[in-house]
Amino acid sequence: MSEFMQTLEKAAQSIRQESQVASKEMAQNQHKATIAILAGVDLFMRFVTRNSHDFSLSEEAGSFEDFKENLLSRASLILDKASCAREKAAAIGAQFINDNAVVLVQGYSRVIMSVLYHAANVQHKRFKVYVTEGRPNSDGIQAVAALRKAGIPCRAVLDSAVGYIMDKVDMVFVGAEGVVENGGIVNKIGTFQIALVAKALGKPVYAVAESYKFVRVYPLNQYDIPSETPEIVTFTSRRRKSFSITTNAETIEELALSNPSVDYTPPQYITLLLTDLGVLTPSGVSDELIKLYV
Repeated sequence: MSEFMQTLEKAAQSIRQESQVASKEMAQNQHKATIAILAGVDLFMRFVTRNSHDFSLSEEAGSFEDFKENLLSRASLILDKASCAREKAAAIGAQFINDNAVVLVQGYSRVIMSVLYHAANVQHKRFKVYVTEGRPNSDGIQAVAALRKAGIPCRAVLDSAVGYIMDKVDMVFVGAEGVVENGGIVNKIGTFQIALVAKALGKPVYAVAESYKFVRVYPLNQYDIPSETPEIVTFTSRRRKSFSITTNAETIEELALSNPSVDYTPPQYITLLLTDLGVLTPSGVSDELIKLYV
């Protein structure tokens, strides 16, 4: 059994290290290559450790094959719960959308799209949605197309126009690639500045996330995020005529590679966390992590 656990720990460490390498090679997907993997690996290792301990003390304890069968059966239950987590979080999040509300969302997020679908199709609420463009990959345009197809009134706005339209907004909904120990979130670049503007103008910011995205990380600032952050405070010479000799596609690709794809939003800018575990204040995340890992 101990050899099995050592092998798993080596595999987990290898995945963590490879995710850091992948984040450097695929800057546009660094958030998916690090934050989510860190959370998933930590949860899986905690599950295996706790399950092996409980099994060794039970009356069913026997051969390694018995342990393997027990582990797989319990893992199936965990996967079933995880697959339902998004819908549970969406159902809770939809309760915070009022009739005739104007909602601002950040780019394309699967859990936020589920919230909007649930509010419109299940709770039959009427509301309008502003969607930020979501540069550099402009995934907000994809969100607008999907919402219009579902019959939800929506409009795309420039990322730089968030301050301009915030007065017209009743609430802000954002997803999260990771929820850190202090209740802050790591999400698509631009989330932090949206939360700053919303806080200044007294608009609530709701972060919707599945509990399996809770991660044992405690960033102190933007540069403590566990992903490769490109150096963006270096400047090219004024002699270089970059914009005159490159195509638009090349310029966008260069921007994507030379800028971070995620940022960190501290907990003081988040009103509530809406999860499959229920409605949490940012300070409640640490309590939930303790339940998961202790």
